Amino acid sequence: GTVWIGVGIAIGNVLLPGIVKEKFPEQAGLMTSIYTTSMNTFAAIGSAVSIPLADALNGGWKSSLSFWAWMSLAALCIWIPQVRSRNQNRPAKAVSIRTSGTLMWRSPLAWYVTFFMGLQSFLFYCTITWLPAILQSRGFSEETAGWMVSVMQLISLPATFATPVLANRLSQQKGIAFAIGLIHLAGIIGLFTSEPVLLYISIALIGIAQGASVSLALTLITLRTADAKEAANLSGMSQSVGYLLAAFGPILLGYLFDATRSWVLSLVLLLAATVCLILSGLGAGRRGHVA
Repeated sequence: GTVWIGVGIAIGNVLLPGIVKEKFPEQAGLMTSIYTTSMNTFAAIGSAVSIPLADALNGGWKSSLSFWAWMSLAALCIWIPQVRSRNQNRPAKAVSIRTSGTLMWRSPLAWYVTFFMGLQSFLFYCTITWLPAILQSRGFSEETAGWMVSVMQLISLPATFATPVLANRLSQQKGIAFAIGLIHLAGIIGLFTSEPVLLYISIALIGIAQGASVSLALTLITLRTADAKEAANLSGMSQSVGYLLAAFGPILLGYLFDATRSWVLSLVLLLAATVCLILSGLGAGRRGHVA
């Protein structure tokens, strides 16, 4: 079941930038803002109400999980007419050499976008996984630490929406990537302290940086490609390699904590990953297309 859920999520994630590029080539920033904010909002809702649903429904967690299955069925019903319309009304297009998936893997610009996608995912999943434990080590209760993670996700929403709109108006996005990296660095540095006020500020900064970085990563896929096919190829490359990189992040941080019984090395690793995020963002943010 987990594998099939993962496959479904992966397909949706990879195809959406290509769909945006095809359907809204002149409004890619706005549409990316809308769908990334929608994704984050519904993810936050899901995290918030799943346990209350399990408590309220007779079947417990099985009934809660079934509720989200109905949401998947609703999405399927919405999408089926789109598939039929596309097959009936759109003539097949010849695939040019520009959109070759093989050539994509030889493009330095494509690799910059890929590393930016992977590093922001690495930072996000590490933070979501271990921030509650880090906060508890700083004196927060388990309940408060959990709520702070939810607050961090909510704080990210304005940045998630605004970043693609701003990025689409600029000829290059290096400045945005640099600013996101600096905000993330400041947020992680604040986690070294036990001062509650500084920790609150750090969580807010991390939330802003993470919301902006994920939406910028998806926007770069559409901005650095010439057509929908090329966007789909870059999306597949950046998200497959990127999430493979991200998958090892939480495990590595947990290993470092087990080995040292301290979060210092883990936080240093996050700082190093953020520096690499800035460097990859400077490369991915320059004007031009991957082909």
